[in-house]
Amino acid sequence: MRVLSRFLAGTADADHFPAPSLPEIAFLGRSNVGKSSVINSLIGKKLARTSSTPGRTRSINFFEIRWPGKPRPELIFADLPGYGYAKISREISQEWPSFIEPYLKLRPTLALCVALVDVNIPPQQSDQQLLDFLNALGREFVLVATKSDRLSNNQLQNALRSLTERYSAARVLPYSARTGIGRDELWTRIREAAQSLAGAEVGSESGVH
Repeated sequence: MRVLSRFLAGTADADHFPAPSLPEIAFLGRSNVGKSSVINSLIGKKLARTSSTPGRTRSINFFEIRWPGKPRPELIFADLPGYGYAKISREISQEWPSFIEPYLKLRPTLALCVALVDVNIPPQQSDQQLLDFLNALGREFVLVATKSDRLSNNQLQNALRSLTERYSAARVLPYSARTGIGRDELWTRIREAAQSLAGAEVGSESGVH
């Protein structure tokens, strides 16, 4: 499946976020986790810029997502800055209170957080801190284990078991941007979350609780 997409805005200022409208899917992860590659593989084209330089994304970038044949966009992808990489990490961590925390805490249209971890390296404390933060906010999230094609089946199963033990509250989904492993499953999870948020908003507007 290939979807249609359009860059909407990029900002490091909470006052300049696009007006909340469609369900939003936020992508978060350590620098070099393969976040841009995952977004591009979901969309079916190079939308988010990939780079060998960690920390290249320094703002929240918003993209409209539309299904072919549909007249209007149905989703927004939000690509958040990476974390956990030396100097870049410290700079971004200082910026979190100004625009990343407000987005994760207050954004009413945020339907799902896609938290990415590299399945080829041991679980990281910074990833645990992110998941604890999302849990504390009551945000729905899915944990995506990137670069899964680099491991043999036995290695992958062991790595996924380790992730499940470390992040017991998370549902772990293996993913490979190169081979497409996990793509359909992640799209299913994204659409379910978007429909759930849209349904909740309709219920709230009609007085249904």
